[in-house]
Amino acid sequence: MTGFRIGEAAELLGVSADTVRRWVDAGRLPATRDEQGHRVIDGVELAGFVRDQAGEANGRSEESSARNRLRGIVTAVAKDTVMAQVDIQAGPFRIVSLMSREAVEELGLRVGSVAVAVIKSTTVVVERSAPAHRTRAGG
Repeated sequence: MTGFRIGEAAELLGVSADTVRRWVDAGRLPATRDEQGHRVIDGVELAGFVRDQAGEANGRSEESSARNRLRGIVTAVAKDTVMAQVDIQAGPFRIVSLMSREAVEELGLRVGSVAVAVIKSTTVVVERSAPAHRTRAGG
């Protein structure tokens, strides 16, 4: 079993360790204790929780084939006569989008506004991360 300590789970989810503790204490996110008494969240349970949370946060009425939606705050807008660059901070993720100046103006995008980055890509590079805290099943 792959397990994540509270701090590791918080880092993966882009929230504070206190938030993860509250979810565990409220029974929203199951956790067990390891040999040292630290709370550990099973990787499969954490993945299911993340999927459920993403489904709630990304509820939408419009139909779209895009599944990757990251809600965040606009941190920068740089415009020239034709094009614009919009930076969005969505949790721990910085998303940079290049679009027409006209689109930025029609959407009313400016620093401090909330926006959703909708990502649809035919190529996604996935790299393996350093291993997380691992526990053995059954102790």
